[in-house]
Amino acid sequence: MKSGFISIIGRPNVGKSTLLNTILGEKIAIATSKPQTTRNTIRGIHTTETSQMIFLDTPGIHKPKTKLGSFMTDSALHTFKEVDLILFLVDDALSHGPGDKYITELLKNVDTPKFLIINKMDSMSPDLHKEIFDEYREIGIFDEIYPISALENKNVDLLLNEIEKKLEDGPQYFPEYMITDYPEKFIISEILREKVLMYLEDEVPHGVAIEIEEFKEDEKVTRVSAVIYCEKKSHKGIIIGGGGRKLKGIGKSAREEMEALLGCKVFLRLWVKVRENWRNSDFALGNFGYKER
Repeated sequence: MKSGFISIIGRPNVGKSTLLNTILGEKIAIATSKPQTTRNTIRGIHTTETSQMIFLDTPGIHKPKTKLGSFMTDSALHTFKEVDLILFLVDDALSHGPGDKYITELLKNVDTPKFLIINKMDSMSPDLHKEIFDEYREIGIFDEIYPISALENKNVDLLLNEIEKKLEDGPQYFPEYMITDYPEKFIISEILREKVLMYLEDEVPHGVAIEIEEFKEDEKVTRVSAVIYCEKKSHKGIIIGGGGRKLKGIGKSAREEMEALLGCKVFLRLWVKVRENWRNSDFALGNFGYKER
């Protein structure tokens, strides 16, 4: 059997979590149109008869403005030299923005094998695809360059075949039935955070954190009590909404997905609390799980 660890890196909102979910055939990483959705490095396990690939879906690499932002970027950079292969996802030409240039410069000093993945080919013109391909090929640091659509599952199987060729013989690190090594409690908190992101206005999401206070599984029902933290009193009102309608919508959507994941009824209780400037508090970041595993 071949096995290895593969890091998925790129700018925020380039499709890293969507790719991981497509590879696994199940949703373990939240994916929304909001940038910087992924905050922790999420591990997904893809096992076949001939290989086991452990993918690390990393937070989007960006110039941090808070301690949370620094944690997210450091989490991604930390994987560079600890994996067997790096997948660098892009969806635009190198000359169109500074974000991909910054990541490319970092990768020039990394000896780990690297694939450039041109994502969103389903919505990309042939001219843009050629421009991206030519610019990155000219740099000369990528072993291979592949176009895919993670959203529409185009060329993903081809990519997996090429990844397997690159891996060496190794052990099976996890049982074949596992698709992630994160506990259900973490995935539950991420489901809730995704629903909050989807329901909220643009200025609120980055200041939201989830704390699971109770996660109790009985034979027929799972009881979940969670706190949605925000940084401003005005944001608390936005999350709750008029007559509590927005919070009820968040809860209903989250509960339905939790029940599909757990295969049982879920009794979900939600509170909204204010913790000012938590993104710059080491204590709060640790409490909310933003620390190295």
